[in-house]
Amino acid sequence: MVHLDNDWDDILAGEFSQEYYKRIRYWLKKEYAEQTIYPPMHDIFNALRYTPYAAVKAVILGQDPYHGPGQAHGLCFSVQPGVQPPPSLQNIFKELHSDLGIDPPQNGTLTHWAQQGVLLLNTTLTVRQGCANSHKNLGWTTFTDHVIDKLNDRDRPIVFLLWGGNARSKKTRITNPQHLVLECAHPSPLSAYNGFFGCKHFSRCNAFLAQNGIEPIDWDLNHA
Repeated sequence: MVHLDNDWDDILAGEFSQEYYKRIRYWLKKEYAEQTIYPPMHDIFNALRYTPYAAVKAVILGQDPYHGPGQAHGLCFSVQPGVQPPPSLQNIFKELHSDLGIDPPQNGTLTHWAQQGVLLLNTTLTVRQGCANSHKNLGWTTFTDHVIDKLNDRDRPIVFLLWGGNARSKKTRITNPQHLVLECAHPSPLSAYNGFFGCKHFSRCNAFLAQNGIEPIDWDLNHA
């Protein structure tokens, strides 16, 4: 049984006994035994551990974990301390500087955001080394769809930042009119110039939170 040690335990209690989740567990045991899988097993649910349900102010949806050694630690776009920020994360920092004048941080660890209520959720939570999207059919998307549904049900407004096609495909699940959905291209070097740069999602997120009486996010990782 998964223990998240916060209010997600009650909210997701039914998920871990579902047949689809039992299939995920079966395949994960096999994959971790036979392949190199990221993130480390104890980090799979870090997004939910770092950001309790009641604390969520904003959601950034990623695709699946980084698939290089030592990078992924269970928060989308974030890398472990001391690891060079990958190109997509470098582009996120460029947009942050353009939008809010925040200088790029020394490392690419985003736990400071997660601890303030930014749920950094990949739609698929595990990956084989060197094989992007290798676990996309394992069943994780059903699990993360249900996480989004639970957030959609919440009374307190949330900002959903949907970057790229994979994240934007989840828009149909966000039906509660009090939430704000911001969408644009993915920050990948392949698409960042198609609308990610200049999206001003960080300032727009904070403006919405402030309008709703919610403490804005301190996006400056240099304060971490």
